[in-house]
Amino acid sequence: MTDASFEDGREAPLNLGALEGEDLKVLSSLLQDAVLPVTEMTWRASERRFALLVNRFRWEDRDAAERRGRSYERVQSLLVIDNVLGVSSQGVDRKDKDVILSLLSITFEPGEDGAGQVLLTLAGDGALRLSVEALEVSLRDVTRPYQAPSGKAPDHGA
Repeated sequence: MTDASFEDGREAPLNLGALEGEDLKVLSSLLQDAVLPVTEMTWRASERRFALLVNRFRWEDRDAAERRGRSYERVQSLLVIDNVLGVSSQGVDRKDKDVILSLLSITFEPGEDGAGQVLLTLAGDGALRLSVEALEVSLRDVTRPYQAPSGKAPDHGA
C-alpha cells in the first residue's frame, strides 16, 4: 500500500474564497501571471462588487504537465472582491480597449475593524487599489482548461 498523491485527486475547477489575509496569499499564488483584457474588469458600485474575468495559468497543474510531457494550461476564472467602497488605479488606461493586463499579486493591507485595502499589482507598474469594508474575495474557474497559447510556463528568471 502506498500513500495517496496529489495526482490521485480528481481534477475539478477551483472554487475558493478568502476572508483573511493569509487566505488571500493562496489566491494570489494561483492568480500570479493571470492575464486579462482591460475590458474584463467591472465595478458595480451599487452592489459593492469588483470583478475580473482572467485567464489564469494553472500553477496547480504545472508539475504534472512537466512529468507527463503535456502542454501547460490556462483556464478562465472569475475573481470577485465584495464589500468594495471605492476603486482607484495607477498605470491602467481603461480607454485603450486593446490593453492586456498581467496580474502579479494580490495583497491585503488591513485597516481598522476589518476594513482595509486590497491591492492588485500588475506588470508594468500598474496597480488597482480597492477600499473594502471587510475582506471577502472569491476565485472560481468558469471554463474548462485550455492549452496555454505560448506553450510555456511564465518565467520570472533572475
